[in-house]
Amino acid sequence: MPTFRLRKISLVLDEIHHDGGPDAPTPRLRGAVLAVVSNPFAGRYEPDLQPAMEDLKPLAVTMCERLIAALGGKNGIDGYGKGAIVGSAGELEHGALWHAPGGYGMRAILGDPKAIVPSTKKVGGIGCQIDLPLTHLNASYVRSHFDAMTVSVPDGPKPDEIVFALVMAKGPRVHSRMGGLEAWAIEGEDGLR
Repeated sequence: MPTFRLRKISLVLDEIHHDGGPDAPTPRLRGAVLAVVSNPFAGRYEPDLQPAMEDLKPLAVTMCERLIAALGGKNGIDGYGKGAIVGSAGELEHGALWHAPGGYGMRAILGDPKAIVPSTKKVGGIGCQIDLPLTHLNASYVRSHFDAMTVSVPDGPKPDEIVFALVMAKGPRVHSRMGGLEAWAIEGEDGLR
């Protein structure tokens, strides 16, 4: 069983009142939680990584709970995403370890959302930034919720670390006006429309 030793957790919260236009009736909240952990696979090739995903589920749940608390509770959360930055002694596939646990953590607590949890990953050095993608949690085609939140950890990841991240939002972009499927018009159960 690999050990992903937790070094730190960081929370980032945006309260967006406007984006150059009129003030939004309700400010949009967007937040991310980032966990810096040791990479037990750094510096070597491990042919079977999949079992390690199970070890990350408790971390994902903890991160999800902290992010929801920072956003003031589950009510109104309608966008989500995830990502990972792997330190330079690791490989991109180590960031892919976050696919199932990151999605599991949010789905387990947010009430079984229907849309795929968008994801991104990269290999980078200390202070590396990553754009965490956001989409509506019940329908991926809701244009008003297409967004990204740029985050980083100033002192991570070190070469033998991974930064795992979750992002959530309450509400669409404050000046969304690109048409397409509206959140109120979601009908399907397939996570698309």
